[in-house]
Amino acid sequence: MKGKVLLALLYLYALIFSVLKTIRFPNEWSEAHWLIDYRFGFIKRGLAGQIFGFFFQKNEFNILLVSAVILLILYGCIYFIVLKQTNNLSKNIYQVVFYLVFFLSQYMVLSAHIIGYFDHIVFLLTILIIYLIRKNLIFLSSILVCISLLIHEISFFLTIPISLFALIVAEMSDEKFSFKEAFNIKLVKKSVLFLTLPVVLMFFLSYYQELYGKENYLNLFNYLNGSGFIKKDIADLVATSYTEKFTHYLETESKSFIIKMIYHKSFAFSIPILFLLFIVYREYQRIGLPLFFLFMIAVFFPLLLHFVAWDTYRIWAFPYMTMFLGYWILNLKFKNNADKPKQFPVVLMIISALVMVFLAITQPELFDFEVARFSLIERILMVIPILAGFWYFIKAPKRIF
Repeated sequence: MKGKVLLALLYLYALIFSVLKTIRFPNEWSEAHWLIDYRFGFIKRGLAGQIFGFFFQKNEFNILLVSAVILLILYGCIYFIVLKQTNNLSKNIYQVVFYLVFFLSQYMVLSAHIIGYFDHIVFLLTILIIYLIRKNLIFLSSILVCISLLIHEISFFLTIPISLFALIVAEMSDEKFSFKEAFNIKLVKKSVLFLTLPVVLMFFLSYYQELYGKENYLNLFNYLNGSGFIKKDIADLVATSYTEKFTHYLETESKSFIIKMIYHKSFAFSIPILFLLFIVYREYQRIGLPLFFLFMIAVFFPLLLHFVAWDTYRIWAFPYMTMFLGYWILNLKFKNNADKPKQFPVVLMIISALVMVFLAITQPELFDFEVARFSLIERILMVIPILAGFWYFIKAPKRIF
């Protein structure tokens, strides 16, 4: 029990540390998104604003209130999932490393910075969708994917791949997966049931955007500019992003795909992602390479957003969250033997500590020319309790549980 409390406090400390580095009020970009609804006809990403406007007056305070509640619920869900897994697998050092690195990751840091963004709703819905898939409620989960797509089409990259992975894992007959199982009639039927509505809706969104998207630009711009708290340049940017063709973004952003994937400074954060991938592989070697290959596809699929989006740092943060969800899916299906803690090599202890320090002290790339709180010295001092707790757990996992 003492060890579980220690881990719970350690995870909470890492979460609070990451959040405090960048937490702020919603910026005008995110506020503008909450203002947009279907008042000028159908438009992509209009559902969240429509629901928001039904319950609240659209002003800065209410946007802040709703955004903060959504973010807190997301953090609560993540923390609950972690604590649940800690109860089941309390002596698994690989798991401790995974969750500590995740709580220090750029996703947790950036999620506080982009408070008010629809990403948080998308991931909340994704957690619920995975839960429903586990309960075999496939059609209901498909409807939720459609709702998520109407909130933000980014769900196509963030939600659908990892949800399909959850469906495949849920339908596995044993711990070893082969690609032959992908053609299992039961799995194929459930996959078709799950994908049909979202694929049709995504096709409709793309088709509508290509033909009629630009018709709403002037109405949106005037509406946002007249809100009283959205500046003219932000109103123009948001109105453009809501009405521009998908093919336009593909044509303009795909040219720099390789640069954003390899040569951009955010590529440095791929190192902790690859380290987490290695941790998952070491823990779940027994599931076989075919399933691990599908796991990697689901985790890294969000990076394809580099083809159509410009916010590179934000995109590089998504694989942390999709890997967290994938790891949760594996933990639910394949429960390790908690009575036999796995051996953790000394070299991995050192690398784990270095990765944690790197994530804790590195200055993240933030929006609106902002910088993270805490000086380098303060960040170093604040990461010491995490390293101390991690070292104590490694040295005496049997004694503290």
